[in-house]
Amino acid sequence: MVKKVAVLTSGGDAPGMNAAVRAVVRAGIKAGLTMYAVYDGYKGLVEGKIEEVDRNFVSDTINRGGTILRTARLPEFKEELIQNMAIKQLQAYDIDSLIVIGGDGTFKGAADLSKKGINTIGIPGTIDNDIACSDYTIGFDTCLNTIVGCVDKIRDTTASHRRCTIIEVMGNRCGDLALYSGVSEGVEMVVSKDMPMSEEQIFTKLKSLKGGKKGHYLVIVSEKLFDNVYDFAKRVTEATGIETRAEVLGHLQRGGSPSARDRILASRFGVAAINALLEGKTSVVVAMQNEKIVTVDIAEAVAMKREPNKELLHIISTINR
Repeated sequence: MVKKVAVLTSGGDAPGMNAAVRAVVRAGIKAGLTMYAVYDGYKGLVEGKIEEVDRNFVSDTINRGGTILRTARLPEFKEELIQNMAIKQLQAYDIDSLIVIGGDGTFKGAADLSKKGINTIGIPGTIDNDIACSDYTIGFDTCLNTIVGCVDKIRDTTASHRRCTIIEVMGNRCGDLALYSGVSEGVEMVVSKDMPMSEEQIFTKLKSLKGGKKGHYLVIVSEKLFDNVYDFAKRVTEATGIETRAEVLGHLQRGGSPSARDRILASRFGVAAINALLEGKTSVVVAMQNEKIVTVDIAEAVAMKREPNKELLHIISTINR
């Protein structure tokens, strides 16, 4: 029987994580559970950074970016010795259940703890939208809107100088940020894992556009496709004769107040996670599928690969230049 539940955030921070923590804490207390916060992810769990919290602990946090629980990466958590240290800390507080908010790596850690008798539930929280079992993850919508706002501003100066600007966005394992922002901005090209293009293909496409009335071009690329996007911009200038600059949006994509959509999604996930525990479920991820909240086995969730959005790929090839 579930009595004491801890919650942590792990991996990269994502806007909306605080809204999820808030929902977990308040839904748990409403159900008569004793709630605990773990600071600094699995690292903090191993170190015993755990405290009991009440509903006021999460007051005025739904609109805050980042994570009030902080986060850290701990690759060593895959080692059984480290996992046992974490379980010892949970046992010291008689905590029987753990809700983790993060991505694949976070879920793998939860699955390992579940095998050792700890009830675990995963909540997808990652800006990359790379949890394949869920249509959307916490933080993706906010990050996408941040990118769109930045590209809107970059477009102004790109048009003023009649340049080409290559904009690097996050998401090297999943191209959703590039794909969705490319459709939102109507850019000339999107280059990602889902829409690969060679340098020569990019050069050829830009040359075909050169001399038109528009005279300025935007290209969105996923991170890590080029060793150095600034050097690539120089090669574009040399190959096409079009003045080209590069902009790396970087970690500003992670920050900011979560969008309404992310706040609502996080709240739905948080309540669903508590409900899953009360129903006796363990080692599952709560996910959104066709606007409904479902649970998926963690091992299955980790093994699933995100398929590219074929509709958006078609839209880009049809209406983008």
